[in-house]
Amino acid sequence: MLLQSTITCPQCAAAKSETMPTDACQFFYECTGCGTKLKPKSGDCCVFCSYGSVPCPPIQAVRSGGPDAASCCA
Repeated sequence: MLLQSTITCPQCAAAKSETMPTDACQFFYECTGCGTKLKPKSGDCCVFCSYGSVPCPPIQAVRSGGPDAASCCA
């Protein structure tokens, strides 16, 4: 399971590598470039699934068929 994801801001294109939480989805993220507060796109569970290079750990677990899928994303 990958725990690092690079979030790219849709407003200013600033990109930053972040460590994702393994036990919950992250609903908000403040861009370090322009300060925009990012929220998940419709249909996504978290900012990593919407703007990250790698989806969040619970979604990775669901996609791999693993038993570690968190209820926030299932």
